Amino acid sequence: MSDQQSRVAGPPTKHQLALMIWLCVFPTLTVINVTLSDWLAPMSAVLRTFVLATIAVPIVIYGLMPQLHKVRVRILTIRSNS
Repeated sequence: MSDQQSRVAGPPTKHQLALMIWLCVFPTLTVINVTLSDWLAPMSAVLRTFVLATIAVPIVIYGLMPQLHKVRVRILTIRSNS
């Protein structure tokens, strides 16, 4: 990310960050739930939640959120240059 893009975009607001997290977390949990539904079914709700969070959090934090931040910066940079 260039210095100019950083200045244009700045950090996300609380509302933008909440939306970005939701956009990453909901589909990730849905895919994991559907994919592992047979394996997760016999587990208690607490254990199932622990397994889902253990798988989903690294995917969201290290895989999806950085990509979504880049998309956000590109969108804001394009808007500011228009």
